[in-house]
Amino acid sequence: MGHKSMDDCGIDAIRAILASKPRPEGWAARRMRLDEVGSIWPVAGDIKLEPAALGGVPCEWSLAPGSEPARVLIFFHGGGYCSGSILSHRRMATEAGRAGAMRVLAAGYRLAPEHPYPAAIEDALSVWNGLRSQGIAAKRIAVGGDSAGGGLTLALIQRLRDAAEELPACAWLVSPWTDLTMSGETIATKEAADPLIHKAYLAELAEAYVPSRIDRRDPQISPLFADLSRFPPMLIQIGSAETLLSDSSRLAAAAGAANVPVTLEIWPDMIHAWPLWNGRLEAGRRALASAGSFVRQKFAE
Repeated sequence: MGHKSMDDCGIDAIRAILASKPRPEGWAARRMRLDEVGSIWPVAGDIKLEPAALGGVPCEWSLAPGSEPARVLIFFHGGGYCSGSILSHRRMATEAGRAGAMRVLAAGYRLAPEHPYPAAIEDALSVWNGLRSQGIAAKRIAVGGDSAGGGLTLALIQRLRDAAEELPACAWLVSPWTDLTMSGETIATKEAADPLIHKAYLAELAEAYVPSRIDRRDPQISPLFADLSRFPPMLIQIGSAETLLSDSSRLAAAAGAANVPVTLEIWPDMIHAWPLWNGRLEAGRRALASAGSFVRQKFAE
């Protein structure tokens, strides 16, 4: 599928880049590092970017040539609720828009530990309401994100469903973090294979994000434990070399049991949020192409 460009590199080269820039201590340094590694390959030259604020939340619109502005992907970046930004995920968000022929609204939600739960979910809801107030129909909106952004997507849909609001056309989840109790078996079995996400780091993130009085099994925090009935169709994409593999496989099973149309793609050898590296990683581009075709199909239905 697709031609291999001259400057493509494989997943081992991406692993080498990540190993050369290990995760530092402290939230400020970690945020800088994720912005740096996420923007090694800049946004394509033909993408039109425009800053925005919806419901008081800083956002960024992006549009690739030939995309349909009336169809929108709300994109929530990953980073464990503590780091990540519009900048770190710009290449992934904008190319997802190209693949799905839709406009993208990337949301710069508030981060923990300065802004713990439920700040991120409140911001997600503000962005949704802000977009709906511009007259965009719910059925013309897809919601998605990677890692914590996948968890945020599921938390937002729960809120809308529980409030009997109209739901988005579909959900797109890349390497989603769905279980902040860390009970998935692959947290241990994929420990050696995963270059990025390990239990001690997840524990640090969860501690920063979730106030101590709140149970981490709360479905707004760990959507794996949510009632998923009446959820829109979802596409889950996960790499086989991820400690969070069980977060996706168990979510897919729970969605299926709740009669939710769900597609689970497990990508051999891929690491956490690999579509971030689509600038040089063919499997990243193919994953985005698959997501784009999924979203276009759901919009058409």
